[in-house]
Amino acid sequence: MEILAAKVRHYFSAIGVASVSIIDSLAAGDLIHIKGHITDFDQTIDSIQINKKEVPSAEKGEIAGIKVKDYLRKNDLIYRIENN
Repeated sequence: MEILAAKVRHYFSAIGVASVSIIDSLAAGDLIHIKGHITDFDQTIDSIQINKKEVPSAEKGEIAGIKVKDYLRKNDLIYRIENN
């Protein structure tokens, strides 16, 4: 099952990091599916930062940075994959 967890605000291609608005919650180790008009891939979150500080998770309403393995675009959606 996929739960909408975040929306991409900006992608910093030089460092491979996306600035995201947290809609639900995300944590290091979560398996995510990133989907957009062109974008479509899965990955595990290796790290999350808030205000340039490493954190274990980010909650609803926060702005966080996550390292991603491929190019993202503004407004791409990030879904947390949960196994039931």
